[in-house]
Amino acid sequence: MARRVFFSFHYDRDVFRANQVRNANVVLGPDVAGFFDHSEYEDAKKRGDEAIRRMILGHLDNTSVTVVLIGTFTSLRPWVRFEIAESVKRKNGLLGIRIHHLKDGTGATSAPGGVPTVPAGIAFPVYTWEASVGGFGDAIETAGQRSDALKRQRPTLLTGLFYGR
Repeated sequence: MARRVFFSFHYDRDVFRANQVRNANVVLGPDVAGFFDHSEYEDAKKRGDEAIRRMILGHLDNTSVTVVLIGTFTSLRPWVRFEIAESVKRKNGLLGIRIHHLKDGTGATSAPGGVPTVPAGIAFPVYTWEASVGGFGDAIETAGQRSDALKRQRPTLLTGLFYGR
């Protein structure tokens, strides 16, 4: 089943690395979300935090999986934390992919970074990118199945509070 995927990453530091993952063609066409056009991102930055927030929320619409591309400083980025929190609210399946070892625009790699924090009880498997399209596609599908299961659960008071309902 094709999954609509949101990609979360440290835009300024890791966009070149993220594009290597994007160009693996695991997720194609309209199913690619979270890969902002450079001009769209720059325009939102100029208009301020609320514009960035709206842009992120728009790209998260109709997704079932959030892939966090983990570079050296990803876990420290407030927008990445916001994207993860919003993904949890939407009951997206989460998946972490380490990309620090991929080359940036200058040909340099970087040190591994910390894994972003997710709430207790939320599955967040983390893998290292190996350009295995089949393996990545399988991991996305597994995350999507976790999302499907979460969305089928009957809400309880606790989950309603946790997911902001």
